[in-house]
Amino acid sequence: MALRERLVDVRPLRGSRPFRALWAGSVLASIGQRIAVVAVLQQVWELTGSPLWTGAIGLATGVPLLVLGLVGGSLADAVDRRSLVRAATGGQALAALGLMVQAAAGNRSVTLLLALVAAGAGCSALGAPARRTFPTRLLPADQVAAGLALQNVAFQASMLVGPAVAGLVLARWHYPAAYAIQALTTVASMIAVIRLPAMPAPGRGERHPAGRGRRGPPPGGWLIAFRHPILWGSFGVDLAATVLAMPIALFPMVNELRFGGDPRTLGLFLSAVAVGGLGAGLFSGTVTRLRRGGLAQLAAATVWGLALAGFGLAEPLWLALSCLAAAGAADTMAVITRGALIQVETPDHFRGRVSSVEHVIGVAGPEIGNFRGGLLASLTSAPLALLTGGLVAAAAVVAVGLANPPLRRHRATHGHEDARPPTAPDPEPADPRRLVAADRPETPSGDRDGV
Repeated sequence: MALRERLVDVRPLRGSRPFRALWAGSVLASIGQRIAVVAVLQQVWELTGSPLWTGAIGLATGVPLLVLGLVGGSLADAVDRRSLVRAATGGQALAALGLMVQAAAGNRSVTLLLALVAAGAGCSALGAPARRTFPTRLLPADQVAAGLALQNVAFQASMLVGPAVAGLVLARWHYPAAYAIQALTTVASMIAVIRLPAMPAPGRGERHPAGRGRRGPPPGGWLIAFRHPILWGSFGVDLAATVLAMPIALFPMVNELRFGGDPRTLGLFLSAVAVGGLGAGLFSGTVTRLRRGGLAQLAAATVWGLALAGFGLAEPLWLALSCLAAAGAADTMAVITRGALIQVETPDHFRGRVSSVEHVIGVAGPEIGNFRGGLLASLTSAPLALLTGGLVAAAAVVAVGLANPPLRRHRATHGHEDARPPTAPDPEPADPRRLVAADRPETPSGDRDGV
């Protein structure tokens, strides 16, 4: 494979003007969000001086994401997806504006601050499942993985750039400026969404056999997420990797035990993961052009677990950072391949609800994994928790692959029937029971496993 083909695949940016505008808006919004995260953390600490309240930020963010993410999935299969995301993004902009106003007014109520954070997170959750379906609607099937890779590159870049910019903004212009940047970048993202083509709910206008117009999304959208082997396999791999091996909560303990508790070293841990993820994103063409997406996801998730086990054993700082960078790179590859599999394999009628399941797992899995790691480390030690967690996660991923031949043998095909212009008519909703009538589901081409 030539070097050009190993680099991030930019065909979606060259070939689709709507996707290009959406991606640019997402880049700005992601940087603004990273700036706001740092500002909220610092403001809550300044108001309370309590780690309990800084921990409550996660609660204020996580609960709306979990609850309203599922609601957003149903809405994404029942209403125009562009309109849903436009309204949700507008709500995020209003929440950011509220944060700016409270900061400018000298607010001293941490409850008000967290309420605004929760409002913004709730609006984000309502639109997230529909937003996840956009690349599949805007791009050909063979470019969906590349589009997801480009989105991941933007996210990883914002993880590096956003906090650094936040430090400069807070030091010079304080909280109102940080929240104003978030509001402006969110509005830019909303403008990009407004300019997208209409994305009506799949099958709108169909009628039930009894003659009544269909209300709400077609039935079976939740069932398919757990009965389609490729879908539940991808979700299972993600849960195994995050719940059993998430390392972030253990960073301070490892830093204290092995590196003297220097806060600069703690920052290097976080940066190493982001650098690995960004580097993998920049060379994601190697993965997005692969036809064996399921096998690539299994391999990447296994490397994630083994790299974190290595971090648990690493004594020199250079080796510890190398393990974290490898884990970050593997995580990026797993996220890209999982996202492409889920979006392409899910019929469009069910894609909003299945995307909401992916969203909830992506939110809840790391939080549960951090709790598991902290609990185990409190009973044993942080290095042991990392070592056992990483090895068990890798073993669990291998077990999922062995138990799920359709995921392991999956081969991508081009020209998926759901990857068509938003104005094209949708076929009748697929019965999810048909997708599990055999041990191996049919791929979009109609061949078992694409062979």
